[in-house]
Amino acid sequence: MSAVKTREGFLPFRDYKTWYRVTGNLESGRLPLVVAHGGPGCTHDYVDSFKGISALDGRAVIHYDQLGNGNSTHLPDKGADFWTPALFLEELDALLAHLGIKERYAFLGQSWGGMLGAEHAVRKPKGLKALVIANSPANMHTWVAEANRLRGDLPEDVQATLLAHEAAGTLTHPDYIAASRVFYDRHVCRVTPWPEDVARTFAAMDEDNTVYRHMNGPTEFHVIGTMKDWTIEDRLGQIEAPTLLISGAHDEATPEVVRPYRERVPDIRWVLFEESSHMPHVEEKEACLKTVSDFLKDHD
Repeated sequence: MSAVKTREGFLPFRDYKTWYRVTGNLESGRLPLVVAHGGPGCTHDYVDSFKGISALDGRAVIHYDQLGNGNSTHLPDKGADFWTPALFLEELDALLAHLGIKERYAFLGQSWGGMLGAEHAVRKPKGLKALVIANSPANMHTWVAEANRLRGDLPEDVQATLLAHEAAGTLTHPDYIAASRVFYDRHVCRVTPWPEDVARTFAAMDEDNTVYRHMNGPTEFHVIGTMKDWTIEDRLGQIEAPTLLISGAHDEATPEVVRPYRERVPDIRWVLFEESSHMPHVEEKEACLKTVSDFLKDHD
């Protein structure tokens, strides 16, 4: 099989640049798939495996680094008021227009990317023909409650370390980071050691955590950023695009976290990956990519 062609570029967005990469041919006739990473504040690296869908079914797969992250313009001096869902919705619209696909495309968002996808979909864009929500909360209060329930199952010494440093505000202390990693290895990515793609994203966030810090907070379970009260539950009935929901049996996005999508999006089906946590596209890559590809083929 010949290698799938890729091309990279930069989208001029406001006064900045958003990096993107197209894997495959936008003229294939298949729905082009836009993949949005999580965080907010991660990079495309850890969801890079989704480019393999292009080899499976011939469609173009578009990755991009959201503003402030990865290969896109970094803005470490921007405060919390700058980093909003509205900013990233505007960026997504600009990307769709720049690539000439806004009249016909599919969207896959992982974690925060799925929250962004839901915010995009409730606006009923005519070009959105299929939506994939992967491992995403619909309400941050539920997310935090479930994360703390899972955290309660960690070893007692780990819990004590987390609590002590949160009380002291020493959230960058090596002991706090090490204790957090115990949670991450259970509920974020269960592949040990973390694959290179995943490790690259976390290394990038260590270098510049501006977006994550402002919108989320210091960790997955200590959410004190501007998104702490975010919810889309009451708007999910407005989504018209056929939707695939995916999550993992060990996911920090527990069945309770994703339940509003299952119950309120009119045209949705849910696939639970039994051996995965928050990254089925890494933990059960082959099965996950095939599941997404088969869903998209139904809507080409």
